[in-house]
Amino acid sequence: MVKIGKGKAVGQIKTEDLIKIKKHTLAKRELSKTEKKIRITVHMGTCGIASGAQKIMGVLTKEIEKRKQKNIAIITSGCMGLCSREPLITVEIFGQEPIIYQYMDKEKMLEVFKKHILEGKVITDYALARGKEEQIKERIKHKGNLPNEIVLDKSIPGIEEIPFFANQEIRVLKNRGIIDPEKIEDYISRDGYMGMTKALKEMSPEEIIQEVVDSGLKGRGGAGFPTGIKWRFAAQAESKVKYVLCNADEGDPGAYMDRSILEGDPHAVIEGMIIAAKAISAHQGYIYCRAEYPLAIKMLNKAINQAKKLGLLGKNILGTGFDFDLKIYQGAGAFVCGEETALMRSIEGKRGMPRPRPPFPANAGLWEKPTVLNNVETLANISQIILRGSAWFSNIGTEFSKGTKVFALTGDINNIGLVEVPIGITLGSIIYDIGGGVPNGKKFKAAQLGGPSGGCIPAEHLDVFLDYHTIKQLGAIVGSGGLIVMNENNCAVDIARFFMDFCHEESCGKCAPCREGTKRMLEVLTNICEGKGEEGDIELLEEMGEVIKDASLCALGQTAPNPVLTTLRYFRDEYEAHIRYKRCPAGVCHNLIKYSIDLEKCIGCGLCLKACPANAISGEKKQPHKIDQDKCIQCGLCYEICKSKSILKE
Repeated sequence: MVKIGKGKAVGQIKTEDLIKIKKHTLAKRELSKTEKKIRITVHMGTCGIASGAQKIMGVLTKEIEKRKQKNIAIITSGCMGLCSREPLITVEIFGQEPIIYQYMDKEKMLEVFKKHILEGKVITDYALARGKEEQIKERIKHKGNLPNEIVLDKSIPGIEEIPFFANQEIRVLKNRGIIDPEKIEDYISRDGYMGMTKALKEMSPEEIIQEVVDSGLKGRGGAGFPTGIKWRFAAQAESKVKYVLCNADEGDPGAYMDRSILEGDPHAVIEGMIIAAKAISAHQGYIYCRAEYPLAIKMLNKAINQAKKLGLLGKNILGTGFDFDLKIYQGAGAFVCGEETALMRSIEGKRGMPRPRPPFPANAGLWEKPTVLNNVETLANISQIILRGSAWFSNIGTEFSKGTKVFALTGDINNIGLVEVPIGITLGSIIYDIGGGVPNGKKFKAAQLGGPSGGCIPAEHLDVFLDYHTIKQLGAIVGSGGLIVMNENNCAVDIARFFMDFCHEESCGKCAPCREGTKRMLEVLTNICEGKGEEGDIELLEEMGEVIKDASLCALGQTAPNPVLTTLRYFRDEYEAHIRYKRCPAGVCHNLIKYSIDLEKCIGCGLCLKACPANAISGEKKQPHKIDQDKCIQCGLCYEICKSKSILKE
């Protein structure tokens, strides 16, 4: 139970109680700033925990207890987004700007505790770097020209000076790094459940749907279908039983947008589902979350229980007479269960396999009842749309793609992490302004956008606008938001082979085009990578790709050829080099790599000779060595170990 000030515990709360909780939590937070004077936030998303955040928490707790520091408060929060710099902590001293420290370990934490927390001296070497003064002024000037609601969240003062954060527009992730996801009152203090209150008490189902339609919100799970239209179809279906589902079965390699939202702001998804339920007259919902997300499931379970105890979930919500219950269903990790009809079959206890459409889920979905299914990010947008209005949501984005999009930025990029940007931003702006560019002075080659069934966008299209229509024209998809950056050392053919291998492995096998087509395309790609490619293979891949796209039952098969078709479109010369000249320009495909020794540089140290597992290297000490090409297995150990850089890789 949550208590309001010194009053009684709250059970079946009313709207005015929510407002009291909000005011009380905010007042308590302000009071703690003056009483405690110092607040330390340890960011405890999966990325932080994996990097050692729990050890940092232990060090802090021990030091505070040892020194008997009663003016220091420790809180936890979810991922800040800058995952590659974890563990991260935020130090707030009353009257000073917060400082975010990166790459924390025991020694650094002790130093920060002694010098900054106890003595007030910021350790700039460990802090996230601020931008240059002129860059900061330009960003603030730019922000000042935008509506107030879009200005970067001021709950973390000074964050607009850090380039990674300054170039984003935060809406879905507005609570990241700020609230404790395990405390419902923290969420309420940030206007949590106010959108639901408005929807349940002031709006009819059709008014809710119309607001979502007017916002222009498209589904963020991959297909980009208008959310409000989907809801309207389900609302119009005649049935006493309807369902609302949340798709949290995030299966794209390198994608973790949904996981981060669930870990750091689970109530946002729950609130969105309640609003959706009111809109279509549903009273039961399911969150389908993969079992590989234990922290997300833990946070969801806690949030659901808290909402039920407060009467924000369950029977007679807020005294409105509206009932809605929610359960979590753990998926076993099948990629195909991200497809809506396969997901529904899985919840029913059947094998997760797609079914033909029509009928569409809005008319016959879970247990053949009208069903609305949206992904995590889509639902996390809903409360703010209802609370602030459709015009607020649609005032950024493009003409046909409104709002913001969350991307998981991974691969060959300096700032690996979670970013939220306006739809319509350029690819180059994400990679260089937010991502910090490609490490080690390497050149940008391509970005795989939209997951394993997305497509490669090459360097020549760095200025492309990231919106659903434009990206589709380039042969890729926005998808759920996976964005993998690749440098010049990547092989386009090997990339296509990797993603085709994933799609083939994850195919449910129900329809022949996907089951057999992906298998055959993988065989051709593997042969090309192993130096067994033949003339006509390129044309065969193109033909098979188009057939699979046209004939497959579900979106997995329909989009599986995209990585192959886009790499053929933009890197055809690499395919030709593999097939005609048995050469891999990037030096990735082992069977096509030739190692030799520069006789003028070789000093005869013998390191390569000792390291070679195939005994392919011979030579006397202090004399140039040689490689027997018939024995060489292209393992690359000689190339890696050579100190004189005399091993040549072709």
